[in-house]
Amino acid sequence: MKRLLLCMSFCFVAASASAEMPLIELKAGKQTLTAEVASTDPDRMQGLMHRRMLPENRGMLFVFSNVAYHGMWMKNTFIPLSVAFIDDKGVIINIEDMQPHTLAAHNAKQPVRFALEMNLGWFRKHGIAPGTKLEGLDRVPAPR
Repeated sequence: MKRLLLCMSFCFVAASASAEMPLIELKAGKQTLTAEVASTDPDRMQGLMHRRMLPENRGMLFVFSNVAYHGMWMKNTFIPLSVAFIDDKGVIINIEDMQPHTLAAHNAKQPVRFALEMNLGWFRKHGIAPGTKLEGLDRVPAPR
């Protein structure tokens, strides 16, 4: 019973934390998606850790305070993901596939302002590749 309550408490806290992040609708090519916006240090550090699923056409947009060679890893992340690194103009620089529970770094090939994590293979499935421009980034909250 204690395990069940602990799990229920943890799931509630995790769901509450994700509910606090603003949502934004973005367009990549012809595909529309909804992304939670991780624009604060705690949200960027938490990312999609500990989640067991990510709905189709749903992701997380990381907004960095500086343009740099940012990298991502998969510590405590259960969902296989693909990450698109995006420059200041909204253009995808590179896309990397990431496997759960690994500490391998997946890095931008050029300085970027954003990273968008989606389910593994989502970009490929929708014909979205480096060079594609995302629409809607002008409405993203400033990083804090």
